[in-house]
Amino acid sequence: MLRSLEKLGLAKPARSQSKYRLYTNDDLRVLRRAIYLRRVQGLNAPAILNQLKQEGLLQPRTADPVEEQSSLGQTLRKLRLQSGKSLLTVANAVGVSDGFLSNLERSRTGAPVSIVRKLAHYFGLDFLDLLNPIDVSGPRVRPWDRKRLEAGPGVYIELLASGKIAMEPHLFRVAPGAGSGHSYSHEGEEFLYLVRGRLEIELGGEEFELRAGDGFYFSSKTPHRWSNPGKIETIALWINTPPIF
Repeated sequence: MLRSLEKLGLAKPARSQSKYRLYTNDDLRVLRRAIYLRRVQGLNAPAILNQLKQEGLLQPRTADPVEEQSSLGQTLRKLRLQSGKSLLTVANAVGVSDGFLSNLERSRTGAPVSIVRKLAHYFGLDFLDLLNPIDVSGPRVRPWDRKRLEAGPGVYIELLASGKIAMEPHLFRVAPGAGSGHSYSHEGEEFLYLVRGRLEIELGGEEFELRAGDGFYFSSKTPHRWSNPGKIETIALWINTPPIF
């Protein structure tokens, strides 16, 4: 486990002449917290990194080449080049500037869920096609097997199931002040259960504020947008049906 945590950049121990690892007190504090998040709370690697950064235990680090190639921006750039479309053509089609789209492809900025969804549909994909399929067998998905997508600044979506399913369950993690951006709508119905924090939802012009323990059910055809007005991360179980998010 220590080797795995070191590969995530959580610690960079020095080495003695005999090649033993030498950890600082700061290293030990970060590693203890990471192991607790993994074993007790069941968080996967990206979620652990995000939580440690929010707690001020880990400074943001520059993504390595492997992470950069697998980012949402790189995926979108590959799709655009394969389709033979220019930045301006795609940007106009989804209602953003070509400069914004360029920065998104270079991973210099994030995009709200509404924009990512438009981009996915422009290329003939569903939103979750931008994630790699879950590599599990059977109906159970363990926390560390979840695929995770950054769907805009401060918004993370974890896929809880995949395959030929009638419902599309996700775990949404929304940082304070983050949200979906513009309103959006689509076919289907949605249910969410707020596990932690607060969530403001604007549904067809009417505003609702949800708190931990609240459930919320609505038609996806009604224009909706949402954001976290609180001071802590919001966590919500969010289910779409049919799976066309």
